[in-house]
Amino acid sequence: MKPTLVTHQQPDAYTSPWSLRRRLGILLWEYVWPLTCGWTPKPLNTWRLFILRMFGAEVHGKPFVHGRARIQQPWNLVLHDRACIGDRANAYCLDRIILHDNCTIAQEVYLCTGTHDFKQAHLPLQTAPIIVEAGAFIGARAFVLPGITIGAKAIVGAGSIVTKPVAPGTIVAGNPARCVGTNSV
Repeated sequence: MKPTLVTHQQPDAYTSPWSLRRRLGILLWEYVWPLTCGWTPKPLNTWRLFILRMFGAEVHGKPFVHGRARIQQPWNLVLHDRACIGDRANAYCLDRIILHDNCTIAQEVYLCTGTHDFKQAHLPLQTAPIIVEAGAFIGARAFVLPGITIGAKAIVGAGSIVTKPVAPGTIVAGNPARCVGTNSV
């Protein structure tokens, strides 16, 4: 199933698709996270979750977010109990990113909810949510495109480029990611 991308209204290539309020929120966030959380050790996870909540992230239970994780527009992030965002992982939340219970986003993974409409000369922004279901694991330096769902207990191999939804319990790897087995756990 092909993801449904939402094309944002942009009259030209130089106009932001975001409202002034949203742009101010983005600007404020770009300073708050590094100053209040970027330097924090792992045991200060509760503090990082508090800051994320203050900026509109939806936090359920006790997920883990590494201090060096990079999160764009945290108000589009949903974290469930024991979800984990690793060291230097990128949650590029131009649209919703939903991380369900016990899923793991390993170090330097890039969850990218945005792209552009290359059929139009001014390349307007297009976004679609990313959903990582319960117990899924995304290996180091994998890249997940907009509109992708990673099924429950699926495994994405390190360095993989995920261009299509991943079925529950499937192991995928490569560029583009292809099924290489099933997760029996």
